[in-house]
Amino acid sequence: MTKVEYLKKHLKSGKVYRRSDLALWSKSVDRHLEALVEDGTLQKLSQGLYYLPEETAFGKTPPEEQALVRSFLKDERFLLTSFNDYNGLGVGTTQLYNQRIVYNHKRHGEFILGNKKFSFRVKPHFPKKVTPEFLLVDMVNNLETLAEDHEEVLKNIISKVGTMDTPKLKYAVLEYGNAKAKRILLPLMEAEPQQYAF
Repeated sequence: MTKVEYLKKHLKSGKVYRRSDLALWSKSVDRHLEALVEDGTLQKLSQGLYYLPEETAFGKTPPEEQALVRSFLKDERFLLTSFNDYNGLGVGTTQLYNQRIVYNHKRHGEFILGNKKFSFRVKPHFPKKVTPEFLLVDMVNNLETLAEDHEEVLKNIISKVGTMDTPKLKYAVLEYGNAKAKRILLPLMEAEPQQYAF
């Protein structure tokens, strides 16, 4: 068995690997990685990040986003979301964005991983999973960067507040809202619906 074959024997389909992971099974990891990328065994996703595709009836599968981000960060603590998720709130947004947002504790910046664009943003607090309450707060946090008419969307957000679970929304505002989100949303939850409807 050659040293490249020995390394290949340890690889599992559908898994994302860091260069440092593969160095466990190779003393010439860079040379062996180059050979495995060249023969199509591995796909290079970004600097130091590789993927062993799963073969299906439809061809090679792309890496699973959670696994991709987990390997890139070397951390389980992150929240993967997108501005596209706002469209499910029913507040008038319809734009589609080709970028995923990753709230995390370690990395900040724009990165291309496996031909996908990710915006990594360091935040002290974020939930373990996306909820409607978090999305509404996050939307107000990011309102000025959205492609839609901000004033129109804000009117719809204000109407939406009255239909949501108030304790959960208030918690989300206090935990995850920036100063602007707190200024806009907190007074709405203390007012009667007719007082803040446009």
